[in-house]
Order: sequence, then structure tokens, then C-alpha cells
Amino acid sequence: MPTPQTPDDRDVPTVDAPADAPADAAGRVVLDARDISRVLTRISHEILERNKGPQDLVLLGIPTRGVGLARRIAARIAATEGVEVPVGALDVTFYRDDLRQQPTRGPQRTQVPPGGIDGRTVVLVDDVLFSGRTVRAALDAMNDLGRPEVVRLAVLVDRGHRQLPIRADHVGKNLPSARTERVMVRLEELDGRDEVRIAGPGEER
Repeated sequence: MPTPQTPDDRDVPTVDAPADAPADAAGRVVLDARDISRVLTRISHEILERNKGPQDLVLLGIPTRGVGLARRIAARIAATEGVEVPVGALDVTFYRDDLRQQPTRGPQRTQVPPGGIDGRTVVLVDDVLFSGRTVRAALDAMNDLGRPEVVRLAVLVDRGHRQLPIRADHVGKNLPSARTERVMVRLEELDGRDEVRIAGPGEER
């Protein structure tokens, strides 16, 4: 299960960004397409190492962009191990405790891979870890689907400002940021390009 914020039992190298580099009016790219490819490859290897192989793995992406990231990780695992890891989607919309404060977004479809999640090692995949409330909602949503043996969390970006004691097991980039800044993840399959950026004032996705 995503672990409380205590020292891990091993060092996990991540990409750090300077805390004192504010976004200008045009925003600031902190990960480009090559960076994203590299960190997803690293996360894929970390997942395999932690699990001692691909056996019993299930990847559940949190919509919207977590699903695309989960599929990319699965493709890298398949290329390395020759094994297709099941990939699904876990919508958390109605499990959030801050639903009234969130911009209106229709619920996405939850898709559980064949074979379910009972007794499996489930890796939740999301684009940005912020307050921790999305992950808490994901754990609640998963309780309605089955009982995994282990739950771990992989995120492309950890921007800090946690409101709950949740920590990712696999992090692509630690990105110190101001609470008021917006971190935007764009993926080729949804947005036409791969990048992570701190948005400029008034910038739209």
C-alpha cells in the first residue's frame, strides 16, 4: 500500500528540480519528451526489481493521464520481460472527499483487467502526486473491486504539499513548487506532445 512518509528501505534515485525557479509568464518546461521516456523506463525497471519480476503484477492507471502512463510502463515491461502485464483504469471521482472543490469533470470508466486484482500486486499509476487525496480516493475505490496482496504507487511527478500521510514508491521527478502553481502533464496520445510544465498565468492545457 502507498506508504506513510517514513524513510524507505532503499535509495530510489529521482530527478530533482530547483525549488527557486519560478514559472515566468510563458510557463516553464520541467520534463520534455526524452525526459519522460527515460523516467518511465526507470520506473518500469524499479517496479520489476521491487516485485522480483512481472509475476502477479497489475497496473491500474488513475484517469486521465495515469492510464496512458500505465500503458507505457506495461509496454516497457513487456519489452524487457516478454510478458504482458494487465493494465486497467481506476476512476476515483465519486470517492473523493473534496469533490465539491474540484472542477466539474464527468466520471471516467473503471476497467478491471481479466483476472481481477485479488491476491495481486497492484501498482497505482498517476501523473502528479500533490495533496494525496486522489490516492486516498483510489484506495477506497479499490476496496470495492477486490483485495490485492500489495498496493504500490508510481507517479510521474511528486510536487509535495501533502495533506495526507501518503508517499509514492516510484517517483519520476521530485518537483518542488509553490502551492499556487499549476503543474501540467501533457501526453502525446491526449495532448499532441509529451511534456511536464509549470503553467504560466492564464495558460490553458
